[in-house]
Amino acid sequence: MKSALFKSSLLMLPLCGMAAPASAQETASETASGQVAVTGSVARLCILGEPSRAVVDLGQMVQTSGASVGRIAALATQSVSLPASFCNFAGSVLGVSATALLGDSTIAPPAGFSRAVNYTATATGWGSSGTAATTNAAVDGTSPDSAATGSTQPSPKLGDIEVALSSFSAPQNALLVAGNYSGLVTVTLGPVPVTE
Repeated sequence: MKSALFKSSLLMLPLCGMAAPASAQETASETASGQVAVTGSVARLCILGEPSRAVVDLGQMVQTSGASVGRIAALATQSVSLPASFCNFAGSVLGVSATALLGDSTIAPPAGFSRAVNYTATATGWGSSGTAATTNAAVDGTSPDSAATGSTQPSPKLGDIEVALSSFSAPQNALLVAGNYSGLVTVTLGPVPVTE
C-alpha cells in the first residue's frame, strides 16, 4: 500500500512541474513587442518650369524708312515665364547665359555694317535679386557670349522665374546685314558652384 502511494506521488510531481512553465509562456507572449526601422531618402532636385514661349521671334529688326533706315529699330522687351520652378534644397542659385543674335552669313561685314545684335537677358524670381547677362559681340559677330549668376536662395523654393530680353542694339549702331538672325538664352537652376 505504501509502495503504491509513493509511486502515485512520484507520477504527480512531474505533471505539476510542467504546468507552471506553460502558464508563464502565455503571459509573456501577450506583452511582447518588437521594432522595425523604416528609412528612405529624397534626392536633391531642381526643376525649371516649361517656358511660356519656346521661341522669341523679334520679326523685322531694322527700320525700313526714315532717317535711320537700315539700322536697328526700337524693339520691345520680350518676356518668357518658367512657372512652378523649384529646388527642394537650400543653397541653390539661378544663372543666365546669353548669345548675341548673329546673322546667318559668316562673311565679315564691310565697314559700316554689322552681323550682330546685342541684348540683355534678365532672370528674376530666385534669391534676393535677379541676374542679368548683356552680350557685347563685335560687328563681325566675335565674342557673342555673356553669363551671370544671381544671389543664393537660402531655403527650398517653389516659384515662377521670369526672363526678360531687352536693350537690343547693333554694335556701333551699324547698318545690319540682311539675313536670318538667331541667338540663345540659357537659364540654369542648381546648387551654388564650388570655387576652388
